[in-house]
Amino acid sequence: MRVAIVGATGAVGNELLRVLEQRHFPVRDLRALASARSVGSTVTFRGEAIAVREATPDAFDGVEIAFFSAGATRSRALVPAARAAGAVVIDNSSAFRMDPDVPLAVPEINLGPAERDRTLYSVPNCTAIILTMAIAPLRALGTIERLVVSTYQSASGGGAGMMRYLESDTQAYLTNGSGIDAGDRPDGLPPYAFNCFSHNTAIDDHGQNEEEAKVIAETRKILGQPNLRANVTCVRVPVLRAHCESVCIEFADAAPAVEAVRDVIQRAPGLRLVDDRAANQFPTTRSAANGDDVLVGRIRHDRDDPRVLNLWIAGDQLRKGAALNAVQIAEWRFSA
Repeated sequence: MRVAIVGATGAVGNELLRVLEQRHFPVRDLRALASARSVGSTVTFRGEAIAVREATPDAFDGVEIAFFSAGATRSRALVPAARAAGAVVIDNSSAFRMDPDVPLAVPEINLGPAERDRTLYSVPNCTAIILTMAIAPLRALGTIERLVVSTYQSASGGGAGMMRYLESDTQAYLTNGSGIDAGDRPDGLPPYAFNCFSHNTAIDDHGQNEEEAKVIAETRKILGQPNLRANVTCVRVPVLRAHCESVCIEFADAAPAVEAVRDVIQRAPGLRLVDDRAANQFPTTRSAANGDDVLVGRIRHDRDDPRVLNLWIAGDQLRKGAALNAVQIAEWRFSA
C-alpha cells in the first residue's frame, strides 16, 4: 500500500516506521512528511534512506493510508486534504478524539462492523489507551462505576524534545549537581533529573490539568460509558519511555476474586500478567519499554471496601500508547 507518515521525524513517527517494519505491514511506497525545517533530512525504513518531504495539502496524491503524528494543529490543517485525496487517515493527535463521528479506536476494545468503512480514525491519548486496555476486559466480571487513577508518565509522552531534555538535564545534574538552568529549559519546564512534577499542561477551573481531563473524557468514550465516574492525577517522572498507572476500580457490587481477574488478564489480547507476590515481581517501566503488551500486576482488594479492586499497570507510550495502536487500526481496517 502507499503509506504516508506526517511527523515522520518525531518520536511517534520514528516508532511508526519501526512498527510498520516489524509487523511486515504491506508498504509499497512510503512517503515521509514533516515540517519545512526537516526537508533534506532522511528517515530509514527497511534499510533504505527515505528523503523527508514537506507536509503540505498536495502531498497526499495517491496515498492510501496516512498516519498523522505531528500535533493537533497540523492534523486540523492537513487531514481534510489527505481524506480528499482518497487516503484513510489514522490520527495520533487530539484534534478529532472527541468528535462523535470519529471512532476513538483501540482495536482490542471498540472496533466493529459499524466502523469498518470510516476514512478517519483517532488514536486515543496514550495514558487512556494503557488504562482502558487493562480495565476493559474486567467488565465481564462486573459493572465498573468509578475509577481513581494516578499516573507516572515518562518523557516519551512529551515527544522527542522532552526525552532529550531528560537526558541532558540528567547529564548536567550528574556533572555539576544543578541540572539545566531555568532559562534554558524547554517551555519553562521544571527540573527533570531525579524529579517528579505535575503534568505540564494548563489547569482548568476545576483544578484539573489538560492531561487529566483528556484521560477522563477519552476513557468514557472508549468504553462507551459516558457517565463513568473518574478522578485522575497525572505526574511526569524521570523515565525515558513507558508509563505506569495506579488504578483503583470501584464495582457496583463486590469486586471480583483476584484469581478471576488474573484469569481474565491472562486471556485478554494485548495484556501480560506480571503478578508474582512471592518474588515481589510486578510491572516496571523498564520491563514494559519497547514491548507491545500492557503489563498488569499488584492485583488486590481494598481492605476497607469490598467493591474496590486495585491494579498497577505499565505500558510503552510510544508503542501501544501511540504507534502500535495506529498500525493495528490500519491492519484491522484493511483486513479481509
